[in-house]
Amino acid sequence: MSQHTTVQTWIRTYERLWRTPGTDALTDLFTTDATYKTSPWAAPIVGLPALAEFWESHRDGPDESFTMSAEVVAVEGPTAVVRVSVEYGGSGDRWLDLWIIELDDDGRCTAFEEWPIAPDRTESQ
Repeated sequence: MSQHTTVQTWIRTYERLWRTPGTDALTDLFTTDATYKTSPWAAPIVGLPALAEFWESHRDGPDESFTMSAEVVAVEGPTAVVRVSVEYGGSGDRWLDLWIIELDDDGRCTAFEEWPIAPDRTESQ
C-alpha cells in the first residue's frame, strides 16, 4: 500500500471515529504517546488518555451533523499535509484546515497538527 493510500485511509478512519460513540477505537488511529495540536501555537495534547478526553469534550456527540471533505496535498515519508473542509449542520460554522500528520509504519498517527481557518470570520488571526 502506498503512503498516499495510507493517509487517505487514516483520514476516513478519523472521520468515522469522530462519528462513533466513545473513544476506545482511538488506538486504531493514534499511538499511545501521540501528540495532537489544535493550532500551530497550541500546547500539544499528549497521549491517548488526554486525547480521548479532548475528543469527547470537543464534539457534540457521535450524531453531530457535519460534512467533511479532505484532499491529500503532499506526502513525504511519514509526513502528510491534508486540506480539510468541514461544515457543521447545526451551527452553520465552516472551517478550512490544514492538517500535518506524522504516521508510523503501522499507519497510526504519532503527531497531529491542525491549522484551522474560519472563512466566515473577518478578523485576522
